[in-house]
Amino acid sequence: MQTQDKFADKQLSDEQSREIAETIREELARRRISRQALAEQAKLSLSTLEKVLGGRRPFTLATTVRLEQALGVSLRRSAAMVAPPAVSDVAPDSLGSYAHRAVTWLEDVYITLRPSFGDKDAIFAYRTEIVWEPKVSSLVFREGERTDAAYEHTGEVAVPHQSGFIYLVIIKHGQHRVITVSRPTVAGEMYGIISTLRAGPGSQLTPIAAPIAYVPLRNVQKPSLGRIGPDDENHASYRKHLRRTVEESFALFLPG
Repeated sequence: MQTQDKFADKQLSDEQSREIAETIREELARRRISRQALAEQAKLSLSTLEKVLGGRRPFTLATTVRLEQALGVSLRRSAAMVAPPAVSDVAPDSLGSYAHRAVTWLEDVYITLRPSFGDKDAIFAYRTEIVWEPKVSSLVFREGERTDAAYEHTGEVAVPHQSGFIYLVIIKHGQHRVITVSRPTVAGEMYGIISTLRAGPGSQLTPIAAPIAYVPLRNVQKPSLGRIGPDDENHASYRKHLRRTVEESFALFLPG
């Protein structure tokens, strides 16, 4: 019994835990169920579920098995598919063949700004970190502190030499989300377009494109995150960043 308990308490690697957390968040969003409901079905405390999904605690085998039973999906299979650690400091050709030392200027923590898809007067603001990930030999981006935490993503960063633009890409189960932004300005800000899906009533999804801005966290004295309305002290400056995307031709939206 002691051996079985020890096996059940085995902690998964950080990479496996991230992969499993992302799969669970997608399942929650797709099925439109709350974290509280999932915790109850898996016989876990909500606190435990929040910590493993937020990356503050690694998954254990026992926790993973309970979540698999509650969701009816294999989580360990997706974690096992994570690529083995790489030793190269050059990104693959599909991402632009850039060397780590050539893109260190992109590694930072940013406030991500885009229009709210549900409120024309509001701005959606959340945290994005861009870092080099040795295990995949490329830059990756990780979203956090979103009010819709189920949609937080981790993806790859492509920096091709030809176009001069930067692409933040998520490909999951055949679904694509692409963010195309300019190279950083002198102040480190990046502006461009997000192309994704907007969640509607029931299972309805609608393709949508919108301006997006990445502002280094250090550039904002008292950052606001979440759904930012006109009464927030940062609303005017956030709106200015989004307007700059179009007004300074970082991106174009053509009329139909």
